[in-house]
Amino acid sequence: MELTSSYIILSAVLFTLGALGVLVRRNAIVLFMSVELMLNAANLALVAFAYEHASIDGQVMVFFVIAVAAAEVAVGLALLVAIFRSKRTTDVDKVSALKG
Repeated sequence: MELTSSYIILSAVLFTLGALGVLVRRNAIVLFMSVELMLNAANLALVAFAYEHASIDGQVMVFFVIAVAAAEVAVGLALLVAIFRSKRTTDVDKVSALKG
């Protein structure tokens, strides 16, 4: 088995675990971690394909994905703290509306 295909298989496994975390768990913090796992799996695949094609384009895309992920974490955690202060829970099923 070639090195790139091993990385792609690992990326697929990580993405699947992240998708299962999003679908199964209801805790907002776990949802954020699962989305981050999915983004990092996509980053791993991009770097593996860039390595195989001897191009820097994959690494440039990874840089932008990491920047978007950092912004998502900052905004998501700010919203989570604001919701937790008013609702006293991080369960997304119990927080049905953002009304006070």
